[in-house]
Amino acid sequence: MLTSGLGELAPGPPTDTEGRLPAVLRQALGPHWEFTFADGRIAIEHAHRGSPYRPPRQAPSWEGLLAELKASFAAQGVPQDACLPLRWGRETELTISAVQALDPLLKDGRPLTYRSGFLPQPVVRFTGQRDASGDLRDGFLTSFVNVSRVQPIQRMDEYGVILDGWLSVLSRLGFHARHISVQGKLAAWRRRQVEGVTLRFNHLDLSLGDIVLLWNADNPARMAVDLGTGLERLAWARTRLGWMDLVFGKFAPLAPPPTLDAVRTATLLLAHGIRPTARGAGGITRRVIGTIDPYSARLGVSSLVRASYRYWRLFGEPNVPWPAVAMAIEEELSISLSVKVDRVRHTG
Repeated sequence: MLTSGLGELAPGPPTDTEGRLPAVLRQALGPHWEFTFADGRIAIEHAHRGSPYRPPRQAPSWEGLLAELKASFAAQGVPQDACLPLRWGRETELTISAVQALDPLLKDGRPLTYRSGFLPQPVVRFTGQRDASGDLRDGFLTSFVNVSRVQPIQRMDEYGVILDGWLSVLSRLGFHARHISVQGKLAAWRRRQVEGVTLRFNHLDLSLGDIVLLWNADNPARMAVDLGTGLERLAWARTRLGWMDLVFGKFAPLAPPPTLDAVRTATLLLAHGIRPTARGAGGITRRVIGTIDPYSARLGVSSLVRASYRYWRLFGEPNVPWPAVAMAIEEELSISLSVKVDRVRHTG
């Protein structure tokens, strides 16, 4: 579905970002923020930074956190839009970021978007940072919810206003501005049809996400903002709980982290009808299930699938029931294990 009717874009394309962005950000954030410029970079910190952070005594539920985000954005006139389909099939097999909702505007220069507004978008990525053993580091998952505000804009000034609005959202979630910092390069980067400037925001020592000013390289008046973080990372920064306990709860000590991550991701894929195949999106499902330790899953995966399924359905009703998801994972594991046994027999 395309969202049209953006109208004629007002003057203010993003020329000379290094010269104009500092003034835009100063005007939007006001006098309580301190700006440092060096070697083409900007750092923004609160004037009263340094006070200790006290996490909430009780961690909010995922439902509660999502509802608070929705209400906070709605208070700024930013409604929630429907999620993009998980199967993308354009430049990527799967949806890997909510910013893909802006493809018609940014890549084609057309006054259209697939979605606009607050988007809690489930995504699948294989780019998470890993430790020396190859396991994902704390703060990273193969599948997560990309909490985003994706929005066409008409003037560069709106970029600063949206950043200021995000700080208000964080405040409603229990964060305080004095614990937030922002930094990045002021010079524009280019990736094929799209140019942009990226600023990243932190909560104390944890990276939360980024806010990106984007425009079509051939038609700079086609501008947009992509504000993004991860729902799980947002909850981690807020609660300061152990990462595995936060994401997997009671299952955290019951299986290796790669298996927990793989079952969670396979549940998302299969619940949206992406069954294992030799190639394409289904090839990704097969790849994910292939990382599950079959010995850890000897008693089945239904309990973890049910828990993952309850989480994913917060962001849109799946089209495959959870028992079918569990069965598909177990059948694929059985086939994979049989293939491995046959290989051992033939090479023994």
